[in-house]
Amino acid sequence: MTKARVNGPEYLKALFIDLLLGGSEKSSTVIEWAMAELLHNPEWMEKLQQEIESVVGRDRMVEESDLAKLELVNAVIKETFRLHPPLPLMIPHTSLESRIVAVFEIPAKATVLINAYAIGRDSEAWPNDPDKFKPGRFVGSNINVYGHDFELLPFGSGKRGCPGLPLGLRNVQLVLSNLIHGFDWRFPDGRLSLDSGPGFINVITDVVVAQVLLRLEQCVFDDLKT
Repeated sequence: MTKARVNGPEYLKALFIDLLLGGSEKSSTVIEWAMAELLHNPEWMEKLQQEIESVVGRDRMVEESDLAKLELVNAVIKETFRLHPPLPLMIPHTSLESRIVAVFEIPAKATVLINAYAIGRDSEAWPNDPDKFKPGRFVGSNINVYGHDFELLPFGSGKRGCPGLPLGLRNVQLVLSNLIHGFDWRFPDGRLSLDSGPGFINVITDVVVAQVLLRLEQCVFDDLKT
């Protein structure tokens, strides 16, 4: 019991660090990928703006209570997680016992890395153009990012799932929907590369540069300061 009490603060500190990193750094990476894909697919940017306007109107910003009603926004977020998972190789797992998975033998105490990037682009799991940005595949679908559907695992699954999932997902939903609702976005010229950079986090190689114009009245943004 004494050892558990001594290790308690260290455990909580590690947990809170995981929550903050999972809910902030990875969230900003996903938002950047989503904006890059939407800039390349302006028809989807327009669809999202129309959906948000029908739910929220033009006299306020998107609030957390609106998120469940934004089916197209959530479909775009799922598609972004599928194509550009923030952790391409998920947190390492360890097999406690020897197991047979498909035709492969996983020995006991082996370190197992799950390739979420490859799963998201697997033609058997996603038969309809798996390498293309098609958020419509999630419209009317029950597939979610909570770790129950193994073809979409941006936050992992089970006991090793990301503890920052609720915070991270809400951050992505709120920030992305308000960026789209509040502004019009255009490429100043040309297109950017959608290649991934090296590193543990799946970052985009090019800096996302866009021309931004106010879409809502200035008073909507002024209300946020009060």
